[in-house]
Amino acid sequence: MIQLSIQNLTKRYKTGDGVSGINIDVGKGELVTLLGPSGCGKTTVLRSIGGFLEPDSGDILIEGKSVLKLPPEKRPTAMVFQGYNLWPHMNVYNNLAFGLKIRKKSKSEIDEAIRRVLDLVRLPGSEKKYPGQLSGGQQQRIAVARAFLLEPAVLLLDEPFSALDAKLRHEMREELRDIQASTGLTMVFVTHDQEEALSISDRIIVMNAGNIEQMATPQEIYDHPKTLFVAQFIGKMNFIQGKAEGSHVHVKQLRYANTEQLQGDVTVAVRPEDIAISKPDEGMRATIHQIMILGHYAEVSLETECGNLKAFLPRDSVKDMYPGQFVGITFSKVLTYKSA
Repeated sequence: MIQLSIQNLTKRYKTGDGVSGINIDVGKGELVTLLGPSGCGKTTVLRSIGGFLEPDSGDILIEGKSVLKLPPEKRPTAMVFQGYNLWPHMNVYNNLAFGLKIRKKSKSEIDEAIRRVLDLVRLPGSEKKYPGQLSGGQQQRIAVARAFLLEPAVLLLDEPFSALDAKLRHEMREELRDIQASTGLTMVFVTHDQEEALSISDRIIVMNAGNIEQMATPQEIYDHPKTLFVAQFIGKMNFIQGKAEGSHVHVKQLRYANTEQLQGDVTVAVRPEDIAISKPDEGMRATIHQIMILGHYAEVSLETECGNLKAFLPRDSVKDMYPGQFVGITFSKVLTYKSA
């Protein structure tokens, strides 16, 4: 069942920035992430859904009804911003109760709803605390709890964890995924952090310069980036110039199947984990420049006739390697794109 439908949405600013012809359907209970660099249009889409921006054209339907004419407070949406937006002079209870009082809920209903939502965000018993007495992560949880209390048909999250440190960000992502699984809420999440998008989304929508480049599952986007932009944006990648002729793509003496049926100059993309190191007379010749141990794996920098490449290898496999060593390299998997 489609919970949110964005149809042909266009919003352009005087600067020329904005979005054009955006079409997105979000299923009930789905967590969809809008991902892309600053200025790509992801926040424009989110704010248009929430009613904080008026589109130039197109329509936005929630549960089958157009919400374009409704102001933000009348829409069945709730927004969690980057800043926590909590009232510092009100304790947690009053911050959470505010929206429910406007909806004319009884005191017993409000008490029960707040108790339930504080359990959900793992902050039970914090009703009497003030925002200033909470850590950044706890404040963000309260902001998420407040949005939940409005029981939105669609929850909108605008880079909600970007102000938190790496460890907390990681915890909050897990927390959000748990909450989403237990509530079945439909969420649209905006981030420029690809790791965040890959870790929490059911589907990712990669945006660039106001357009959608690819819309797919995290696995699909990582394994099969549809465009050169997505390949450059998602995960680490090596880019090498190659030549496509007939049924093969040639990278120096290496040869791969021309699955994309391209001809002429191509850009070959190789993930660092898809580079295998062998004896100097096997594959393409390379010189080890540097070896860095990064936890359970090693990053090996290689100098080749195609330029500098990076390989990720199991930590145990590099113990006999050293800078200056001659090796051979092959690629277990390549992606090819028309050269820009």
